[in-house]
Amino acid sequence: MAAESNAFESIYRDYLAQLAAIDWHAAAEMLGGRAADGEVVVMPFFGRPYKVSAAGISDPSGSRPSHSVSVLLSKYLLMCPKNPPLDASWVSYKDFRNAGPFVGGFRNNAEVPLERTFGSNPAELRKRCEALGGAPAAEDFPYEVAMRLPALPKIPILLLFNGADDEFPARCAMLFERRAEKYLDMECLAITGWALSAYLLEIPCWGSL
Repeated sequence: MAAESNAFESIYRDYLAQLAAIDWHAAAEMLGGRAADGEVVVMPFFGRPYKVSAAGISDPSGSRPSHSVSVLLSKYLLMCPKNPPLDASWVSYKDFRNAGPFVGGFRNNAEVPLERTFGSNPAELRKRCEALGGAPAAEDFPYEVAMRLPALPKIPILLLFNGADDEFPARCAMLFERRAEKYLDMECLAITGWALSAYLLEIPCWGSL
């Protein structure tokens, strides 16, 4: 455990060193965050404001967030594209290039837990999506629940869900815009789905993801 903790600390410090070189105001403008006093960006993750700077990353309570969230926010800022990518078509996680090593984990950690928990109660899932800032999808999808949720300002997630019936089991699918791969790598994109599932399941801590 101590070795793992030291490894995480080393990774965290390396990301902070890389963040020291970015243009904070340009990144905030491009990525939908807010530049605060000094070289600090306030970035919402599922509606929760996180402060990111070369000195450290903090959650709304002022504490350092989980390793997963720290890495995800760092990557989002570091991968900031020079020009806004345009392809907003919805795709499943497995459709991204380089997603292969994470597809099984994404399915088992993001989608399956929601099927098991809300299979007989899609209305409760819809209510929790709304509480997390979700809104009905603009498009017409043949699902009982079709909600768009803001993971990061430039990375929405489309949650599609059908409850179980006499013929079919419950089915959950999380879709991303194709351009999401320009903002996050595949591991961090998977983390956004796992985080969404954890928030909807009201899991208080998911720092081990």
